[in-house]
Amino acid sequence: MNLSRLLAEYNAAKGPVRVGLIGAGKFGSMILAQAKHIKGYHIVGVADLDISKAKASFARVHWAAEAYDAPTLSDAYKTGKTCITDDAQALMEFDGIDCVIEATGHPIAGIRHALAAIEAGKHVIMVNVEADVLCGAYLAARAREKGVVYSMAYGDQPAAICELVDWVQASGFELVAAGKGMNFCPHYRYSTPDTVWGFFGWSDEEVAAGDFNPKMYNSFTDGTKAAIEMAAVANATGLDCPEDGLAFHPAGLHDLARVFKPQSEGGQLARAGLVDIAASREPDGRVVMNNIQYGMFVTFRAPDEYTRACFQQYGLLTDDSGWYGSMWRPFHLIGLETSVSVLNAVLRGEATGSSTLYRADAVATAKGDFKAGDYLDGEGGFKVWAKAIPATRAAKVNALPIGLAHHIKLKRDIARDQIVTLDDVEIKDDLDIFEMRRALREMANG
Repeated sequence: MNLSRLLAEYNAAKGPVRVGLIGAGKFGSMILAQAKHIKGYHIVGVADLDISKAKASFARVHWAAEAYDAPTLSDAYKTGKTCITDDAQALMEFDGIDCVIEATGHPIAGIRHALAAIEAGKHVIMVNVEADVLCGAYLAARAREKGVVYSMAYGDQPAAICELVDWVQASGFELVAAGKGMNFCPHYRYSTPDTVWGFFGWSDEEVAAGDFNPKMYNSFTDGTKAAIEMAAVANATGLDCPEDGLAFHPAGLHDLARVFKPQSEGGQLARAGLVDIAASREPDGRVVMNNIQYGMFVTFRAPDEYTRACFQQYGLLTDDSGWYGSMWRPFHLIGLETSVSVLNAVLRGEATGSSTLYRADAVATAKGDFKAGDYLDGEGGFKVWAKAIPATRAAKVNALPIGLAHHIKLKRDIARDQIVTLDDVEIKDDLDIFEMRRALREMANG
C-alpha cells in the first residue's frame, strides 16, 4: 500500500527507478502506455529485434517522438529519454538499469535473457510465462544466489492469483483451490490457427483489418495458455495440478465455493490443494451466468465454527454449508499494472509471485495422430496442446514441455491426446535448456 510513497522517497534520494524492457509487442506496449505517467519511473531502454515495430508501439501509446530518440543507453540515462535497440544483451549489461522486464513471449530467448540479467545483478520481471513454466524454479534459485528478485508480472493472471493465495494464507484460512476464468469448451482443445477465428465469431474481413496473431490467439483457445499459467501458479504457491490435467469446471461467481471444493464435500475437485479453471461456458456451449472469464479466484475453508459464522455475518459468498468461501478479482490489466512488480522488486526486494518450486509442468499433448518425421509446431499450433500435470508425473514419463515443442522432429508415431515424451523426438539444439530441465526433474524426483 506504500509503493507510491516509497517511489517518491527513492526518486528524491537516488533518482528514478530505471527499467529495461525486452519486447515491444502488446504487453510491452501496455507497459509503455503507463510508464510515462509514473513520476520517478524511467524506461531507459527497449530492446526489440524489429526497431521499426518498436517505434510504432511508442507512437501507438502516445509517446512524443523526442522522448524515445536517445541514440545510446548512456544518453538515455543522462537525459531521461529512452533508447530503442535491437541488442538485448547491451540492455542487460548496462549498469544504469535496475530491473529488466522480459516480455518477448519466446520461451528459449526468455530464459537466456533472464539468466543474463540475473548474472548482471538486475532484478527480472518475467512477463514470459512460457519461459517461467519451462525453467522458472531454476531461474529463481539463481536469482537468490545473486541477491536479486525474480518475479512474475503483476497485471498478468498468475501474479494476481498468487496475491489472492497470499491473502488467504496471511488471513489464516485453509487454502482449498486457486484458478482463473476462461472461455472454454471441450472441443476448443483441437482448434488450430486455421479455425481459431470462428471461436471468436470474427469474420475474415475483421481479421484482415486487425493485427492478430493466430497462434497466440489459438494458444488461449485450445487451453494451452491456461495450462502454462496454472502450472506456473502451482510452482509459485505449492498447490498442485490435477493428475490428468485441468478439468475446466463450468462455474459462475456464485458457484465458486460450491464447485472448487473436494468431491468428498460435494464439490468437483479430487482433493483440496489444486489449481483449475472456472470455464465460462458449459460443455454444450451455453454461457455460464455471472462467469469470471477475465478474473481470478481462490476458495478457502473456515478453520472453526466461529470463523464460519463470521463468513455469514459479513456477507462472504459461501457454499451451502457455509464452511467454504471464495474471493476473486474480476479483471486483470496485464501490462498496465506491471510497474507494481518493478517497484516491489526495486524498492522492497520482493516478488509479486515467483516460481520457486517445481510442482507442475505444461507438457505437449497431441492434437491428432502424427507420424515419425513430422515436425511439432509448438504453442498455439496445429500439432499439440499443453496439459498441466504434476511435476512428478511429468518427470516419470519424461514428458516434452510445451516450451520445447516448437520445430522439433518426431522420431516415432504419436496418437491423439497422447503426452509427447522426450523419447518421441529428436533433440539437437537448445542443450543448455535441456540441462536446466534435467536439474528440475531432479527436484521433482527428490
